[in-house]
Amino acid sequence: MPTHQLKPDAYTLHGDYSLEREPVLRIQSGDTIEAETFDAGWGLEAPHLDGTPRLRHPKVHELAQWGHALIGPIWIEGAKPGMTLVVHFEELLPGAYGFTYAGGFAHRIHQHLGLVEGGEELMLWSLDAGKMTGTNHFGHQIKLKPFLGNLGMPPPESGHHSTLSPSIWGGNIDCRELVAGTRLYLPVPVEGALFSFGDGHAAQGHGEVSVNALECPMSYVRLGLELSDTSSAPPPCAWTPAGWLTFGFHTDLEQATYIALDSIVSLLMSNYSLPSRKQALALATAVVDLHITQIANPVMGVHAFLPHDALEAT
Repeated sequence: MPTHQLKPDAYTLHGDYSLEREPVLRIQSGDTIEAETFDAGWGLEAPHLDGTPRLRHPKVHELAQWGHALIGPIWIEGAKPGMTLVVHFEELLPGAYGFTYAGGFAHRIHQHLGLVEGGEELMLWSLDAGKMTGTNHFGHQIKLKPFLGNLGMPPPESGHHSTLSPSIWGGNIDCRELVAGTRLYLPVPVEGALFSFGDGHAAQGHGEVSVNALECPMSYVRLGLELSDTSSAPPPCAWTPAGWLTFGFHTDLEQATYIALDSIVSLLMSNYSLPSRKQALALATAVVDLHITQIANPVMGVHAFLPHDALEAT
């Protein structure tokens, strides 16, 4: 299948999801995309510890509302509402720098922890994609687990839609499990799919608890994009090297939990030919883990996780 290259530039960059945006690339189902991305904040360089403004791509100043630096959209021939887009994460390499912030503005996390006053705390990271390690400017070192925080398609309504929250069509999912080797299943909302991606994360815990991950540019992203008529669970869901997961998104974290749980019960029914949802739920309580995907965004996320080796064949 053909491989296509994309660069973040004035033609491909945008900061919202919209079905009215012209595609920058047209591909066939099964084609591969190779790209690099800016960090979510449109940076041309790392933030400065002294607080002075850093260089950003000039297109950021054209945004009607702030949004993550995404590239695309990509038109997939034959994509229609009701189909499923399968995103194959083939390779993900972080850039040379990363950063995390905490506190300094009136987010609900900062308010509950008493960290609104006094400005943001910046932590700079040097990233080594060869060793997959990151070292911050205090000398702390961590292992990297890179993924894309924001990718998906526009809703089927006209207008320009924020990148800040996830939806069933993707967006700001911020799930640390979407690593290389993963397949993400998303329902197609619009003709052509109009798929965009960006927002590199070098590492993140479940929850994204400081309102951001270890944000970074991506030096290399390789994605396969494939259309399908079926999936093992109601999308959005994902097959990862470790197991299956299903997503729930809602402004209420409890409701997000129920959505993710409902989908993993459906997945158990499908994958193991179980006779009832009650039996699937009884199995789920023994083998399924619930994780808070993120509490950083206006719409929060929960994912239910079923390890591949959780149930042995009889």
